[in-house]
Amino acid sequence: MTDTGLAIGGAEVDAEDFAEIRQTVREFIRTRVVPREQEIADGDAIPEDLRQAAKEMGLFGFAIPQEWGGLGLDLAQDVELAQELGYTSLALRSMFGTNNGIAGQVLVNFGTDEQKARWLAPIASGEVVASFALTEPGAGSNPAGLRTKAVRVDKTDENSDWIVDGSKCFITNAPLANLFVTFARVRPADDEGTGIAVFLIPAATAGVSVSEHDRKMGQEGSWTSDVHFDGVRVPASALVGGEVDLGYRAAMISLARGRVHIAGMAVGTAQRALDESLRHAAITTQGGTPIGDFQLVQAMLADMQTGVMAGRALVRDAAAKWVSGEDRRIAPSVAKLYCTEMVGEVADKAVQIHGGSGYMREMPVERIYRDVRLLRLYEGTSEIQRLIIGGGLIREAKKHAAS
Repeated sequence: MTDTGLAIGGAEVDAEDFAEIRQTVREFIRTRVVPREQEIADGDAIPEDLRQAAKEMGLFGFAIPQEWGGLGLDLAQDVELAQELGYTSLALRSMFGTNNGIAGQVLVNFGTDEQKARWLAPIASGEVVASFALTEPGAGSNPAGLRTKAVRVDKTDENSDWIVDGSKCFITNAPLANLFVTFARVRPADDEGTGIAVFLIPAATAGVSVSEHDRKMGQEGSWTSDVHFDGVRVPASALVGGEVDLGYRAAMISLARGRVHIAGMAVGTAQRALDESLRHAAITTQGGTPIGDFQLVQAMLADMQTGVMAGRALVRDAAAKWVSGEDRRIAPSVAKLYCTEMVGEVADKAVQIHGGSGYMREMPVERIYRDVRLLRLYEGTSEIQRLIIGGGLIREAKKHAAS
């Protein structure tokens, strides 16, 4: 390991190297970021020195393969890091989350060699911020309803430019993005495929505009915005993988992987809420007695600890199944559903244990309560996860019944 970052050699990250990476990130989070959480919330931005430190540590590319300049962590290691990142303001992780996750993984898994060579190294270094431009007002958790369109200038020439028109909403990091990984419909779905393609559109391209960043309930410092494509012309080389029907599959795989990461992050946040509650219960008195001695408070703490431990075990199991290839559909949805619902319950109990002080803006549990509400919405709502899980189980049952 170098003195200035987390870069390591070799084809894979072994257990010893990863333990060092994780410890370095833990120290960074707990000694440098946690003390500045209020500054992040009040300023609605990540301070530049923390952004630069994250770049130097390699956090903009921890899930990008080493051949492209990243750390090359697999998903099992990714979720361990996610638990550390979840311990503080979720805006910090969001700053580089799209580079490593839903945007970067589209390129890692589906990009041409030329596209990878052009974009992955600057994405891994943080020189380029990539945004995942999928969600639209009428197409959120299910991209089948996309209305953004892409049309070839010359329909008879596969090397012809494309014209992209449409709008996206709630796009994370859009105001800071250099590259939009943009999903668009090239034709109605038919027997040949979904008709959804994905394009690499630099933010500086003529016709691309980004609205002022949204004002949200929580996660201050994590910016989302509407993005508009008005007659945006891109070359044929911007079509990811060089295939017009790649978009839907690329979106689903990237989102499924991201769901396991989000689950890990939720566990980290739940652990923080529990730690804050234990500290408060141990030192705060009521009638001269520490409130942690009261059985009803202990019951809430017990439920919180049970949720954290169950979530941690579940997310590790889901990540292992992803790495082995055993389950890359149902398990990610199970992990995201349980862990994001669990952290909401843990955050609610944390506020309750803190009493009136838990409702005050300067308290970490108040911020956590607001921040985690979003986890049940993005990268597929809890309702969508239930449909994926239930539908997948029924399909498997029918296969077994037929055989």
